[in-house]
Amino acid sequence: MRIVTVFKLLALLIVGLFLHYVLPQHDVVRVTSTEVIRVDFSGWNRIFYAQADSGNVEQPTRDLRLINTEKRKTWALGFVPRDSTEIMVYRNEDTGWIWPPYFKFDSSDLQAEASVAGRDDSWAVITHYGWRMRWASIYPNAIALREIDDPDNVTIVPWFNIAFFIFLAFCFGMLRIMWAQFRERSLDPLGDRVGDRYDAVSAGVAEHRSGVRNWLNSWRSKDKRR
Repeated sequence: MRIVTVFKLLALLIVGLFLHYVLPQHDVVRVTSTEVIRVDFSGWNRIFYAQADSGNVEQPTRDLRLINTEKRKTWALGFVPRDSTEIMVYRNEDTGWIWPPYFKFDSSDLQAEASVAGRDDSWAVITHYGWRMRWASIYPNAIALREIDDPDNVTIVPWFNIAFFIFLAFCFGMLRIMWAQFRERSLDPLGDRVGDRYDAVSAGVAEHRSGVRNWLNSWRSKDKRR
């Protein structure tokens, strides 16, 4: 039972990390600058980068757009803002038609928007997915940027994530209902038939043993008479 529980917890952890990586997140940032760097991908960090921009050929080495920001720290997975800030760097890549399905084709336009925001020294809400791993040179991918007037009076509601988890809960409930119906209609009757067959075989074996025992006892009785 403990091994099954460990496997369940491990599977839940993997699914949770996967969803945390691919689902959109929103940060309140102040864009400080934008830049383009040359990146040589390794076998370790290549899976954390998207494909080359639409219309370009995929190469092991390519230019990478970066958006440098000053990010407002938060509590409770981003729902409660804090007064302190930290440095955060985002990459700006097209996702195209592949995974994750953000269908982003406007990385050049987004880079221009970030440049304008950085020039005006304004605050913005940046939507992204992915993680920042400094030791592996991995950056979250920026999806959209929206300038705001006051970083202290901004309300961010993750509507997509809310709808996604509602849909996920609905699918999970439907699967449980379908499994319960399948078990009631197919597995339980099959188990009952197997149990009946086992009882019949057990009864037959017991009857056969009883007959053999009676036959042996009858011979023993004849031996005593002699």
